[in-house]
Amino acid sequence: MDNQTYNSIVSFIWGIADDCLRDVYVRGKYRDVILPMTVIRRLDAVLEETKPAVLEMKKKLDKAGITNQTAALCNAAGQSFCNSSPFCLRDLTSRAKKQTLKADFIAYLDGFSPNVQEILDKFKFRNQIDTMVDADILGAVIEKFVSPTINLSPNPVYKDDEKKEIRLPGIDNHTMGLIFEELIRRFNEENNEEAGEHFTPRDVVELMADLIFIPIADKIKDATYSCYDGACGTGGMLTVAQDRLLELAEKTGKKVSIHLFGQEINPETYAIAKSDLLLQGQGDQADHIAFGSTLSNDQFPSYQFDFMLSNPPYGKSWKVDAEKLGGKKDIMDSRFVTYFDDNPEFSMIPRTSDGQLLFLLNNVSKMKKTTELGSRIAEVHNGSSLFTGDAGSGESNARRYLIENDLVEAIIALPENMFYNTGIGTYIWVLSVGAELKSPEADGIAYPEIDGYNDHNLKKGKGHLCSAWYCANSITRDVHPTSMIIVSDFSLVENPVNGVFC
Repeated sequence: MDNQTYNSIVSFIWGIADDCLRDVYVRGKYRDVILPMTVIRRLDAVLEETKPAVLEMKKKLDKAGITNQTAALCNAAGQSFCNSSPFCLRDLTSRAKKQTLKADFIAYLDGFSPNVQEILDKFKFRNQIDTMVDADILGAVIEKFVSPTINLSPNPVYKDDEKKEIRLPGIDNHTMGLIFEELIRRFNEENNEEAGEHFTPRDVVELMADLIFIPIADKIKDATYSCYDGACGTGGMLTVAQDRLLELAEKTGKKVSIHLFGQEINPETYAIAKSDLLLQGQGDQADHIAFGSTLSNDQFPSYQFDFMLSNPPYGKSWKVDAEKLGGKKDIMDSRFVTYFDDNPEFSMIPRTSDGQLLFLLNNVSKMKKTTELGSRIAEVHNGSSLFTGDAGSGESNARRYLIENDLVEAIIALPENMFYNTGIGTYIWVLSVGAELKSPEADGIAYPEIDGYNDHNLKKGKGHLCSAWYCANSITRDVHPTSMIIVSDFSLVENPVNGVFC
């Protein structure tokens, strides 16, 4: 698909909000309708061809008295999801009365398989139905999404019955994922008062992926790898990491597959993450995205992963999680309290006003210690993880544990204003198994060369990426929390993707 077609689809969907939702919703709430409806229409279009087979299978299952029908119906649909209602979305455009439309639309939604039902529930999309019906815009919204002007189906639309000339190209799963991610990005930028809660700029995500993969690119083999994000938000880090690993593997002639795992506590962003994978045709991967708090309800307690990337919340209280774990003083979770330095109850539990270090410790607990590659972690933090806590405090103990176990490979300071709606200093922690310093000269602090700043045409509010860094010995130069980049077992090689040296 060419860029013109891609852009026209994104613009058309984006325009539905102004055409149908204005005066009914405030702009910040447009996403509550547009994102789930985009998911619904894509799934509907994918299922259109096999709809007769699904209905026939349902008829047989009902006749046989079989109640657990999901697997058989999905098999008939040829997908990891299905819809067993008697309707397609296009059928509903003929409903003249809004109450009839409401009843049939609800019946249509109820026909989706449980994995899609969960996404709709987390979107709280059914809460929007009465609002749209009362304002008499539900029919208009549906008509827009099934408009002959755009095609959200994987199959092309032809100009002629002989199917010789294509009018609208089909959209493959990857392109549909890109369209959905672009809509998410636009909504996040428009609602930037809250974007920092769950949106990491793509420049930062791509840099993190490079820091994870490039140092071990020559060690990638024909194999299956796993990638995890314990604060996965909309899932962007996972999909970028997947694409980067596949790209590097292709360059070296390796055949790899990657299993994605994530956990998210925010219902809407959880729904978006699962939707994105489902729209990319990765239904099995979507099943690996779990809902709930990683700190107090870890859904992957016995798992170990090859690669982990996260951007946990900064300065967010975890008092509720602490209570669920038995109270801060009584927490014995082995991720946060472990045997170290002859102390069987070495506590790395930070103050309850900021839990970001706990996400890093959660990742460390899932590192592979005995494999040839081990595990690699890239995680974004603010300065609190570096400088908060006196000697013997949970924060200090956590840093000591990470450093003395040779896990810290690098701590990289990002330029200010990289994240939306905040100018705080942010740092990428890079961890790996056996990351001990190879020589005294390898330990240093790199500061941005002021004359080397270039504007890489980053989008408004995303700041600048520094084009050059130089090293200074950490022993002879004071650590400054606003300009520091600690370099341990790294050689300074230019990354041509984003102009950062690491």
